[in-house]
Amino acid sequence: MKREKVVVSIGGSVLIPGKEDPVYIKKLAGMIKDASQTVQIVVVCGGGRIARYYTETGAELGGSTYQLDMLGIGATRLNAQLLAISMGASEDIPATAAEAARRSAPGNIVVMGGTVPGHTTDAVAAMVATEMNADRVVNATSVDAVYSNDPKKDLSAERFSKLTIEELGELVYKEHGAGKSSVFDPLGIKIAMEEKIDILIVDGRDIEELRNAILGNEIKGTYVSSR
Repeated sequence: MKREKVVVSIGGSVLIPGKEDPVYIKKLAGMIKDASQTVQIVVVCGGGRIARYYTETGAELGGSTYQLDMLGIGATRLNAQLLAISMGASEDIPATAAEAARRSAPGNIVVMGGTVPGHTTDAVAAMVATEMNADRVVNATSVDAVYSNDPKKDLSAERFSKLTIEELGELVYKEHGAGKSSVFDPLGIKIAMEEKIDILIVDGRDIEELRNAILGNEIKGTYVSSR
């Protein structure tokens, strides 16, 4: 039977929020290693608070936009190395989506971070999914689903269990302008729409929920259909 291919985009704020990080990362690593016996996995790590620290400090020191972007990318790659260490995966972090897809194989977990300025790790995940013809992208976030507004600020925000990729795109752009939503990157959505890649958005700190998304089981989060 053909083994499914999955790209996991895990936010830096999920991976290292500064709250029992080693405990969570060990559980995450164990789950991904177990899931890799069933599906082929590439993990793309975001930068989170580490990236924010370097970019904010760099800005105060007079760094250019390009320099700040490179600091942020460096932070994502550090986070990727941390997760790779916990899984016993290669710490030689791929620099491009094509390289990550080329290294990916059944049972071989590839972990990476950002690639070039202007491409968020969500977009990179969609690019990797395209390169390896993945079945879905799993977006592990700090919220449990897609909402009409930030549920931490708007208690009346509508929660969505299912959306089309077009509807997700409308939510991302609605009222806020491109790139202002934290749900999923606009470029990543555009790629997923063009390449017909489904996106599953789940609470990344809920290990069982994340496992279900990776394995293609029913989830409590949001299933975004590209078809």
